[in-house]
Amino acid sequence: MSNEVLHSLLKEYEQKKLKAELDLEKRKEDLYKKIPKLQQIEDELNNFAILTTKNILLHNMSSLAELNQKSEKLKQEKVYILQDAKLPSNYLKPNYECSICNDTGYISKDNYKTEMCNCLKQKLINEAFHKSNMANLDKENFNTFNENLFSNDIDVAKYRFNISPQENMKNIKQKCLEFVENFDNPDSKNLLFTGNTGLR
Repeated sequence: MSNEVLHSLLKEYEQKKLKAELDLEKRKEDLYKKIPKLQQIEDELNNFAILTTKNILLHNMSSLAELNQKSEKLKQEKVYILQDAKLPSNYLKPNYECSICNDTGYISKDNYKTEMCNCLKQKLINEAFHKSNMANLDKENFNTFNENLFSNDIDVAKYRFNISPQENMKNIKQKCLEFVENFDNPDSKNLLFTGNTGLR
């Protein structure tokens, strides 16, 4: 898979992530107008986060415990307010398409390294499958193959075969079927298709 495809997908991920976060900001704005108490709680939680960082840096563990306790109380109050408003507890969180990587395409591992998320891997597989011209297998397969598209006339001078193109295609189809049916057989021979582009 080319870097160009990966780059294009990551751009798509950036857009999805941004959209989810902008949608959240709009939801917050609308909700805070209806329930101002929620914005007060959010502001207090943000202040507590700053104070917590300062206390960690100053090794002030007693104040840290108190801040954590107050923070948990505010979070619980926020949950109760959302419940009263008949809203889900995650209403004030972004609705990412992938909750594992938060629409970044990558996840962090325990060793602080990142690896590609399964959602991005699947998109790359889908792109490769689409580019392989195998995306229409439900319509273009052995069952839908129409040998009547080929001439039933024998013309050695034109086709250089003593059988008709239709009979030749039937033989080719049969060989292809045998190849598929014996694909796992190590003694089975490979197939090689040759010819100019557009010929059938």
